[in-house]
Amino acid sequence: MNFMQRVLVPLAPGFEEIEAVTVVDVLRRAGAEVTTAGTLPGLIRGSRGVQIQPDCLLESVRSADFDWLVLPGGGEGVSNLKKNPHLTALLGAFTESGKPIGAICAAPSLLAAQGLLCGKNATSHPSVRKEVADSAVYSEKAVVVDGKLITSRGPGTAMAFALTLAEKIAGPEKTAQLRQAMLAG
Repeated sequence: MNFMQRVLVPLAPGFEEIEAVTVVDVLRRAGAEVTTAGTLPGLIRGSRGVQIQPDCLLESVRSADFDWLVLPGGGEGVSNLKKNPHLTALLGAFTESGKPIGAICAAPSLLAAQGLLCGKNATSHPSVRKEVADSAVYSEKAVVVDGKLITSRGPGTAMAFALTLAEKIAGPEKTAQLRQAMLAG
């Protein structure tokens, strides 16, 4: 890539920490400009009680300022994201402009609820399989890429998901360097 890719990672109370932090960390190592945006001001508590201070409020961001949207999972976190009208608007804007979207764990169910998985190849955490499989061509692979949509299954697949995103964002050479430096195989 000739320019730094800008990635938005929304955080709502109950987000899955491993998925959010792994994505943010790996993509920053890959050279992306990653912004975390909270649905509430102040610290956001994850599903396991880890608290993270987002870079900004979600309601203050515009889709035009980002190249990618990556949604971490966590059942409660995704439920809170589904209720957020600004996130719904961002999803619509990202989809209309053809920008890539990543979603892991329960987050693909958010995409399904918005009608964004119709006929797409996708995966998710087993707990939301029915919601996702009702509209997507469902797979149980760790990471599924369908054009500009990248989905993954859960905390145990977070590194594979993040490295797949990194490869799309920074290219295979940079991702191979990251794999080696992080001992990620």
